[in-house]
Amino acid sequence: MTFAAANGIELCYETFGDPADPPLLLVMGLGAQMTLWDTEFCELLAAGARHVIRFDNRDCGLSTKLDGQAIDLAVLMAAGGDGVTPPVPYDLSDMAADAIGLLDHLGIESAHIVGASMGGMIVQTIALEHPSRVRSMTSIMSTTGEPDYFQSDPDAIAGLLTPQPEDREGAIASSVEVTRIIGSKRYFDEERARASAARSYDRSFYPEGFTRQLAAIQASGSRGAALPTLDVPTLVIHGRDDTLILPPGGFRTAELVPHADLLMLGDMGHDLPVPLWPLITAAILAHTATA
Repeated sequence: MTFAAANGIELCYETFGDPADPPLLLVMGLGAQMTLWDTEFCELLAAGARHVIRFDNRDCGLSTKLDGQAIDLAVLMAAGGDGVTPPVPYDLSDMAADAIGLLDHLGIESAHIVGASMGGMIVQTIALEHPSRVRSMTSIMSTTGEPDYFQSDPDAIAGLLTPQPEDREGAIASSVEVTRIIGSKRYFDEERARASAARSYDRSFYPEGFTRQLAAIQASGSRGAALPTLDVPTLVIHGRDDTLILPPGGFRTAELVPHADLLMLGDMGHDLPVPLWPLITAAILAHTATA
C-alpha cells in the first residue's frame, strides 16, 4: 500500500496495470474500504489496458481519520426534512477534492472515474466541480441526492444503520447479515461474504467514520438541478434487485445526465457479485474506450 498527501489529509491507495494506459479511478461507497473493489475485479479492468487506481476514502480504511469529531445522527437525519443541516466535518465536495488531490499526487491531468453507491455520488460531484479532470464517468448503484429518488426498503436501511458489534466475530456476523439483506439475492455467497468481512475488520474496523461519511451525504443535498449541465460521457449501472438504493435512483441519474447510457441488471443488488464482474468490467471498458 502507498500513501498520498491530498487535500490536507493522507489517502491510502493502490494501482494496477501500466501507468502509460488511460487512468481509471475507482471510488468506493459508504464505510467501505478500497478493498471492496476486489483485486481480481481491478485486474480485469487493468487487463483491458487501463491504469486502475483504488483508494480508501477519508475516515475509512488506512486513510486519515477524523477522530473525535462527533455527529448526532438522529439530529442530522431529522434536520434533513426541513432543509436545514447542522454543521458537519466535511461533505461530498471535500471527498471529491480528496480524489482530485490523489490525481494531482499521481501527476494525472484527467481520468475516467467510476464510483459505487456513495462513490457514485462522489464521482458525480467530481464531474460537476472539476469537469476538466474527467474523461468519463460511471455511476454504479447510486443516485442524484433528490429525496424522491433516494429510497430504500425498510429492512435494508435498518440493516445498514444498525450499529455493528465491536468484537471481531460479532462484527463479521453483522456484516454478513447486511450483505444478505442488501446484496444480490441470486449470487449471495455466505462463505465469501464472511471472508470479505473478516479481511475488512482485520485491516481497519472504524465505525465512527461511517457516521461522518453518512453526514457528508446528508449535508450535500441534491445534485438534481446540476446534473443536466454535465457534458461528460456517462454510464449508469444499477441493479433491479437493489434494496438499499432502489432502481429509480439509477433511472433518475441516467435521465438527468445528458446522453447517459443506462445498464440495468436484473439480478444485481447493492453489491458487485463475482458472476457479474465480466459483464460490469466489459461495460466500463467499452464506455471508457469510446469516451
